[in-house]
Amino acid sequence: MSDVAEPIKFFEKRERAYPKRVWGKYRQLKWVAMIVTLSIYYLAPFLRWDRGLHAPDQAILIDMPARRAYFFFIEIWPQEVYYLTGILVLAAVALFFVTSLAGRVWCGYTCPQTVWTDLFVWVERIVQGDRAKRMKLANGPWSVEKLWKLSVTHALWIVIGMLTGGAWVFYFNDAPTLLEQIIHFDVPWSVGGWILALTFSTYLMAGFAREQVCMYMCPYSRFQSAMFDKDTLIIGYDDVRGEPRGKHKKGDTWDGRGDCVDCTLCVQVCPVGIDIRDGLQMECIACGLCVDACNGVMDKVERPRGLIRYDTTNNQEARLAGKPESSHILRPRTFWYVSIISIVGLVMLYGLLNRSASELHVLHDRNPLYVTLSDGTIRNGYDIRILNKTHEDMVFSLTVDGLDGANLRVQAAGDPSADALLVYADSVGHFRVFVTAPKPGAARSKLIFTATSSDEMISEIYSGLFLSSRR
Repeated sequence: MSDVAEPIKFFEKRERAYPKRVWGKYRQLKWVAMIVTLSIYYLAPFLRWDRGLHAPDQAILIDMPARRAYFFFIEIWPQEVYYLTGILVLAAVALFFVTSLAGRVWCGYTCPQTVWTDLFVWVERIVQGDRAKRMKLANGPWSVEKLWKLSVTHALWIVIGMLTGGAWVFYFNDAPTLLEQIIHFDVPWSVGGWILALTFSTYLMAGFAREQVCMYMCPYSRFQSAMFDKDTLIIGYDDVRGEPRGKHKKGDTWDGRGDCVDCTLCVQVCPVGIDIRDGLQMECIACGLCVDACNGVMDKVERPRGLIRYDTTNNQEARLAGKPESSHILRPRTFWYVSIISIVGLVMLYGLLNRSASELHVLHDRNPLYVTLSDGTIRNGYDIRILNKTHEDMVFSLTVDGLDGANLRVQAAGDPSADALLVYADSVGHFRVFVTAPKPGAARSKLIFTATSSDEMISEIYSGLFLSSRR
């Protein structure tokens, strides 16, 4: 007998989930969600939107070299990053709102990890067979059949991963042009590197990590319960009706026993491999496949559907107390979520509707702050930036007000006039400007810079300072 103690094992190796095929209302809904979301993802970069002669015509485009983001009629400049902030806030609060109403339906139907995992499992099932055959193939010895089926499965996964990575980079490049480059194997290394990286990440996450992403990597599963209350729709097992569970043969009485026949189909179809009969768990993504499986079994044994169903805690407690069930959509939690969404949405809408076609920015020289000229006048230097957000070249006139005797001069190649400052379409015009004036009575005087387009349709005002020494 050995005196060496066996090492203590604190963690057990996780068994891979092999979801069984199931059909029903929620499985159909998942297929619809998959088709819709993947169609949007793969086809959206090819949508066109006419913005004029000097602008890209891709409806959705993040143009990194030009530092622009286009979304149909919306164009976001780097100076307008607050729009992106607003979009992220709206997306987050909308997710919280949906979670408070219907639990983790986002995770179960439209989360990218769920959608691509569903697609990979479908490919795996087509090539290798349903649950029992896949488990037998995985646990069996290596053979020609196993090598062939695994090779085909992984090859198809890699193809899907390449399509996924390729579609992603379309959002950052002109899609038809890049597609032609891909067809002719003439892709820039910067683009090809992203395609390869996204191909590998999709292959890894949807092919191998799968439910472990939801359980261990995604932070949403950790804090989503903070958005639940007793009126949140969750997947629930009716243990009052289902217990005590046990096998059942046709013709046997149902007296003294529950409706659950302990077939474990709800566990076999679960993409994360949990037993919903143990109660709501962090791993549950509310996909509803266990509901479809259980309803199918109830139909076979001629018992009412709904042993496992979407339910609320309040309804479960009401049934135990013999009270009528009810649902409360409008409650403090949902009210505050809707209020935040409305406020942020209205602020963004107001900003978009009142968005100026140009911007004027004035930066005073720091060193020197001012210069005293030989005739006793004071000169201040400024860097002027005029943003032309339109898709046509614009000519602006620059004037200064607020200080008696002030004279403005533009210093640039060709010595341009302040009345004819050319700013190209969709670009920023940089100008070096000097303002000269008799020595004012105060060390700090207010100046008003005004940039007006030649057609007088656009006018931008900037309040600056004119600095001098004290008398």
